[in-house]
Amino acid sequence: MNGIICINKPSGWTSFDVVAKVRGITQTRKVGHAGTLDPMATGVLPLFFGTATKVCDIMPNSTKGYLAKFRLGMTTDTLDITGTVLKNEPSHASREQLEQVLDEFRGTISQLPPMYSAVQVNGRRLYDIARSGETVERKPRQVTVSRLMLRDFDEQTQEGELEVLCSKGTYIRSLCSDIGDKLGCGAVLTALIRHCSGDFTLQDCLTLEELQQAADRGELEHHLLPVEKVFECFPAIYLNRTQAAKFQNGVKLDLNRVRFQNAEGLHRVFDQNKAFLGLASLNLKEMELKIEKMFKRD
Repeated sequence: MNGIICINKPSGWTSFDVVAKVRGITQTRKVGHAGTLDPMATGVLPLFFGTATKVCDIMPNSTKGYLAKFRLGMTTDTLDITGTVLKNEPSHASREQLEQVLDEFRGTISQLPPMYSAVQVNGRRLYDIARSGETVERKPRQVTVSRLMLRDFDEQTQEGELEVLCSKGTYIRSLCSDIGDKLGCGAVLTALIRHCSGDFTLQDCLTLEELQQAADRGELEHHLLPVEKVFECFPAIYLNRTQAAKFQNGVKLDLNRVRFQNAEGLHRVFDQNKAFLGLASLNLKEMELKIEKMFKRD
């Protein structure tokens, strides 16, 4: 079983919980995911099966899209509504004040990973350190927020919703908390939906119940997305039978005998039957097709 199935992660499940459940449903051990979701969050969680697990760390489009609900005037140790309340005081921010603050969080920003996160410090997960009552120094990270829009805000309840489009590794909990700190009142994340992960959207997703039903009907293969879908932004190269055999055996091909349109960046490589073989780059100096990642089929 090789390919991608997107799951609409239910609230209360960790990403690993979903992987474990899906392994059981599909009777497949080799399953990975790209982009952890917090337990309280729901939404797009792409799962990779078999040879497709090679894609997890090399997805060319790693942009994430979220709908994030928040509340001003409250802070917790986890930066979301599930944590221990540290402060809960009346907030009186106006929509205009909030809109002005949002300007400071668009573009490339510095973000401190929350203590309750999977980041490792000296070989220990931050959430394990936090649960033991400790706090350690963390290094700020550069992340990019390409879209930050206030979809809704109720000045009476001080609750609202943000639409966020951001780079991989952005913590939406931290973003909401930092916005609240900038307003001087604090804030917590109250709900989070990931509506897109790379090129995958909620429309591509199955619920765990739908996946189980597909397995019961023997229709899992019908829901597998091809691994090459992740690389649709790259130009394609098609090889003949002899070239494809050499490519799969790790042989660098003579570019003088390969048809290509664009000399820049990575290329998708297909055989004579349009089956995806892997990724390659063009070495124009040596006139060679260099193999970057192979996706041999089981």
